[in-house]
Amino acid sequence: MRNIVFGLAAAMLIGGAAQADRPAITSVINAQIEAFLADDYTAAFSYASPGIRDIFGTSERFGFMVREGYSMVWRPSEVRYLELREVAGNLWQRVMVTDQAGRIHLLDYQMLETGSGWKINGVQLLDAAAGSA
Repeated sequence: MRNIVFGLAAAMLIGGAAQADRPAITSVINAQIEAFLADDYTAAFSYASPGIRDIFGTSERFGFMVREGYSMVWRPSEVRYLELREVAGNLWQRVMVTDQAGRIHLLDYQMLETGSGWKINGVQLLDAAAGSA
């Protein structure tokens, strides 16, 4: 019983710590989306984690990938921040994006804390129906 209580207390502390970081996390995601809206791929690339920057190499390649594969992020009509949660030691920010055609998309942004602040370490496109349950 004592282990269960300790585990629940630790989970609440972790959740509270994650929630304290939420303004900084949503600020990074929002800044990257604003950079995409301005076609400033250099700025958008600066919000990616070192691992993501290594994968793409240049801001132009990164921008092309987002334009072609995540057009809802490149030109969103509306962005809403949903829950921030910890999964296996990683923080994931759920974001609901409405695209220019009015379609709703759910995305999970994996966030990585670095020496220079929070960075986006990956984005998963989710099934919108799965998020409504």
